[in-house]
Amino acid sequence: MFNEFKKFIARGNVIDMAVGIIIGAAFTTVVKSMVDDVIMPVIGLFTGNIDFSNKFINLGEGTFETLKAAQDAGAATLNYGMFLNAVLTFLIVAFAVFLLVKGVNELKERAAKEEKKEEKKAPPQDVVLLTEIRDLLKKKK
Repeated sequence: MFNEFKKFIARGNVIDMAVGIIIGAAFTTVVKSMVDDVIMPVIGLFTGNIDFSNKFINLGEGTFETLKAAQDAGAATLNYGMFLNAVLTFLIVAFAVFLLVKGVNELKERAAKEEKKEEKKAPPQDVVLLTEIRDLLKKKK
């Protein structure tokens, strides 16, 4: 069983997946910071300095100035501001992944075009063989 596990771990796609997960976690941190520290303040500026993370609907009794105050009091809240932040983060991540995949696909297309150019430059194998035979026959004369 241990040998099977070693074979499983040693397969390339498992290592690639692990690297992808680690980079994805780091990427998530960067995107979260970009949303929280760069984009949301700009959106807040256009919406009158509204802090979306502090937007909630109190489902219980009482009034609270902040979400933290409501949560500390144990009030049931509907945190739609946090949801808006999550949706915005998702859209930014999705757009970044789209750009990344688009860039990789363009690089693959360029590489494929260059390969085709190189293949076109090289004569077909049968022409190469016939040329070699011709050259050998010329040497015999």
